[in-house]
Amino acid sequence: MSVATQPPDSADSLLPVRGPVTQPDLLADSMNAPLEAAAARRRPLGISLFWRTFLLLALLLLGSSIGWYQMFRTLEYEPRVIDNARQIASLVNLSRAALVHSDAIARVSLIKTLAEQEKVRIAPREPADKFNLFNQTGLERRMSAEIMARLGPDTVVASRVNDEPGLWVGFSIEGDSYWLLTERSRVGALLGGSAWLLWLASLGAVSLIGAALLAGFINRPLKQLSIAAGRVREGDYLRGRLDESARSSEIREVNIGFNRMADQLSKIEQDRAEMLAGISHDLRTPLARLRLETEMSVPDLEARQHMVADIAQVDTIIDKFLDYARPEQIALQPLPLAELTQAAAMPFTLRDDMQVQVDIPPELRVLGDEVELARVLGNLLENARRYGQSPDTGITRVRIAATARDNWVTLRVRDHGPGVAPELLSSLTRPFFRGDSARTSATGAGLGLAIVAKMVHNMGGALELANSPSGGLMAIIRLQQASEQKHGLLPKKRR
Repeated sequence: MSVATQPPDSADSLLPVRGPVTQPDLLADSMNAPLEAAAARRRPLGISLFWRTFLLLALLLLGSSIGWYQMFRTLEYEPRVIDNARQIASLVNLSRAALVHSDAIARVSLIKTLAEQEKVRIAPREPADKFNLFNQTGLERRMSAEIMARLGPDTVVASRVNDEPGLWVGFSIEGDSYWLLTERSRVGALLGGSAWLLWLASLGAVSLIGAALLAGFINRPLKQLSIAAGRVREGDYLRGRLDESARSSEIREVNIGFNRMADQLSKIEQDRAEMLAGISHDLRTPLARLRLETEMSVPDLEARQHMVADIAQVDTIIDKFLDYARPEQIALQPLPLAELTQAAAMPFTLRDDMQVQVDIPPELRVLGDEVELARVLGNLLENARRYGQSPDTGITRVRIAATARDNWVTLRVRDHGPGVAPELLSSLTRPFFRGDSARTSATGAGLGLAIVAKMVHNMGGALELANSPSGGLMAIIRLQQASEQKHGLLPKKRR
């Protein structure tokens, strides 16, 4: 095949491929960077509804738990601990009174009975005793102050004496000093802190788990609705149905209404496709008859040629309608991209007013449909032939190149024409839109690029249109790179 092989200039060199992103072209990046930066500044912090609900419920539950804990501590725990401190003071007073009014023999028996039955030990207080005061926390200081208020200012309350832990109360009897040792648990288990910290941690964990379950239960119908809406948006009406037997009456009504809407949209889409196919089919017969009568009955050669050209153009528009109404379900298979591109470019390389350069590695293979991919390339080349003539020579120069990276193939079809106004680029793939104000005055149905976008999407790819830095329109197609596992039936690609 004779395909033009002129060396690419610097402006035509391939742009680097950066994997599956939505802006694979450096030009598009440079043009859109300020807009993307401004949009990023305006865009709020992205957080899903599930996490919003989860955080609100978690804060509510944790705040409620902390509130109940503070209420318990203020109204129940602290008064109980102070009462225990008063009981300790009463125990010291009773022990001191019993020791004062008993003789030496009874005093020894009393001390032994207190140690065995009440777990209270009384021992002499020596000047060399080393002790740690019972005042590490605010609550301990309150307890110490309460005991000292009842026993006198010379009373010593300690948490450890001679490295022996406990609740030690130092008091005097007729000039002699004594220690009264009792268990620390008498003043309340919360002073240690570990048990209540464990309870608080457990309560927090249960609150978080409960918040996650509630958030999931609340947001599950919304998530299902979002997924179904995405499927309907992509044209997958069968898989986009919701459960009509939901227990909640509100959710059930929403699901029923959504399914009825999807059914109506499916019917409208089917009617549209059938209408386009029927109209296109019904027009073929009178067009063929009209062309035959024109060639046989019009004597003027020039007039006959113009009429035949007009009929051929109408026939081409009908083909576009048929392509646009074609079903979306296709079977994907590995295809040699270079071979298909050269075959699609062959009819155009034979024209005097068009030059096509193909620069694709022969080993490059993509996932697609052979007929659909050929139509894509044919429509792009036809679009370039009509609208991409060089302003200087009037000849259409097209360069087709491809590179692969990260399991994706980027195919670029670029002409050297006048290009398109930047504000019209996003509208070129809309059905029946024609950007004639920025291109030549060639006529058409305005379906060529819309068909290309639809076919590329059906093959699991994406189409982007951009102006080349050195002039001309560039169509950037991204397709999946072929491998042994990546082929089969592809109903629709969701992106």
